Amino acid sequence: MKHKSKHKLTNANQIAKVVTINDLKDKEFSGKEISHKERLAIINYDRYRLNMLKKVQHNEHKFHQIYFKLQAEANLLPFTEFLKEKYF
Repeated sequence: MKHKSKHKLTNANQIAKVVTINDLKDKEFSGKEISHKERLAIINYDRYRLNMLKKVQHNEHKFHQIYFKLQAEANLLPFTEFLKEKYF
């Protein structure tokens, strides 16, 4: 049983180390410099967010669904996700 709790602690530590888009935006807003890759991830995320919301702008229900999904992605996914080609 001790092994399982150690595993959960490891997962919690890994989650705490994830740097998200919102972390980068907070960092930049507080006056700290961000790297070129971090800036690129923010630009890619913002473009992706706008494109996704434009697709559903005439359907209020879908718009809210996508909006909440995008908020979750910005809060939970590592920023490196938005360096992938599909976000360019």
